[in-house]
Amino acid sequence: MVLTSNPLVCLSSSQSFPFPSPSPHSIFPYLKTTETLRDLKPLHALAIKTSQIKDPLVAAEVLRCVALSSDRNLHYARLVFGEMLQPNCFSWNTIIRALSESEGDALEAIILFLKMLHSDNAQPNQYTFPSVLKACARIEAIDIGKQIHNQTIKFGLFSDGFVLTNLVRLYTLCGFMEDAIRLVKTSSLSPTSEANVVLHNILIDGYFRLGMVHHANRIFNQMPKKSMISWNEMIARFAQIGCFREAVEVFRAMQLEGVKPNYVSLVSVLPAISRLGALELGKWVHLYINKNGILVDDVLGSTLVDMYSKCGNIDKAIQVFEGLPKKNSTTWSALISGLAMHGRARVALNHFAMMEKAKVIPSDVVFIGILNACSHAGLVEDGRLFFDRMVNGYKIRPRIEHYTCMVDMLGRAGLLNEAEESILNMPIKPDEAIYKSLLAACRIHGNVDIAKRMADRLLELVPRDEGCYVLLSNIYASLGNWGAMAEVRLKMKEQDIKKDPGCSWITIDGNIHEFIVEDNAHPRKTEIYEMLEEIANKLKIAGYVSDTTQVLLNIDEEEKEKMIYYHSEKIAIAFGLISTREGMTLQVVKNLRVCGDCHSSIKLISKMYNRRIVLRDRNRFHHFENGVCSCNDYW
Repeated sequence: MVLTSNPLVCLSSSQSFPFPSPSPHSIFPYLKTTETLRDLKPLHALAIKTSQIKDPLVAAEVLRCVALSSDRNLHYARLVFGEMLQPNCFSWNTIIRALSESEGDALEAIILFLKMLHSDNAQPNQYTFPSVLKACARIEAIDIGKQIHNQTIKFGLFSDGFVLTNLVRLYTLCGFMEDAIRLVKTSSLSPTSEANVVLHNILIDGYFRLGMVHHANRIFNQMPKKSMISWNEMIARFAQIGCFREAVEVFRAMQLEGVKPNYVSLVSVLPAISRLGALELGKWVHLYINKNGILVDDVLGSTLVDMYSKCGNIDKAIQVFEGLPKKNSTTWSALISGLAMHGRARVALNHFAMMEKAKVIPSDVVFIGILNACSHAGLVEDGRLFFDRMVNGYKIRPRIEHYTCMVDMLGRAGLLNEAEESILNMPIKPDEAIYKSLLAACRIHGNVDIAKRMADRLLELVPRDEGCYVLLSNIYASLGNWGAMAEVRLKMKEQDIKKDPGCSWITIDGNIHEFIVEDNAHPRKTEIYEMLEEIANKLKIAGYVSDTTQVLLNIDEEEKEKMIYYHSEKIAIAFGLISTREGMTLQVVKNLRVCGDCHSSIKLISKMYNRRIVLRDRNRFHHFENGVCSCNDYW
């Protein structure tokens, strides 16, 4: 065997070997323990020199190391395999597996499998089919996959656990769920076997990939036995698609069934807890981590910091951050972004300086947090300086998120023309978020001309975008242009575009209570509406006049006042007042931006009832206490 064209094996005959001088029969044991190409090269050269490479077992071990080691080299592997006169089944399986695991080489793996079928000295076995099925799944070659399925039956390997697993995965990854279900139902596996659990996990993954969440949940609930992977998969998947309550419910069910959450469970559920603002549950998870001695690394640490920030306790987030044994760009980013959300812009900027002093290189995500901090506090000049430092100092190419932060900052500050110029002169294509950001600023400052231009561009990008129509409609309504508003609403109706209702939720005693505008579905609705009446009367006595310009409908003032009383965040606060002891902080989360009237009235409610109220809306946190808000009315 001569591979003189391959520089990897053109080794000098005088090369020294890091092994005892081997006899012609002692190379194979060394090959069995070789894990890197660096160690393999001298052995391969010796195998060629002593003609041991002609031994199929020696050649197979050389191929194994070349194709499957951590520093694998597929070009080298192809040369080795190509020089084999009669590769055995192990060698075929090795090269097919290596190619199936490589991006862009799956088709070659399938072609080699077809050649193997026609070879005289090797036939596929239970180790061949999993790799070739994986190759089919990688390129979604379902027709070829079905033919290989038939081959598994022909060779009597259909019921093998690994073969069956990869068949089911092939069908799910290609979207053929009925075929996958049929395979699982007709398998001879015990319902409580580990192999059957794996198959059901694959089905769950397949349904989630197709967006068939109900089917995935049904499969999960029907499983006679669940593994830790099953629980973690459901929690993570629900959180990823925005089903945060469902993620938390699975986490709770997991504990009720006596399954102890592990590191993955906690990293998966904490983002869902964060989005729901379920602080008490988040505290319980943190306590569980400490009690069970779970290592808080940078990933779990940043997730905890993010959870406390998004659940309204920024001071605890700072405390957790300071207690982390190791801080990197991710953990700094979590804290700086949290400080930005809570309106602590100067503190965020100070922490950025501390990060630089600690010699931690800020990532592009850190700069998103810093620019958000500047935006929420109206620090326009600081924002410009940080953007320049990011580009020219750290040589970070701005992403669309950075430009959106800048446009948002300029728009909030009333620099609408400059914000529009920024969008027009961007080196990358604007997305819907950046147009909506300027549209929202146009609503605040009443600029119809720029709003129209931005709306036109946004609707070219996403013709059925509900947010665009609503923002444009609200701008017209706030200016009293009811005719133009009616035209926008008519277009929405013609295209069957519906506005998302305002929704708020509050966690009491570990239970999440959700409310929508004018909600009357809660079991304690009578008490809630009595409290709302009490709040309205106290506000009137205090001389508060409702800001009815926030009601964007052409109705009389009395009707507008009634509508304002029943915004979802006020209902949530009323429920919190009747459900908690005096002086207890209320934590409310809202899916939309808080309106001006609610913001003004909640300031007074915090003073009248001597309550600290923490409200997280779509953009940021508002800490209401003794009649004042942490945002200083700039939001």
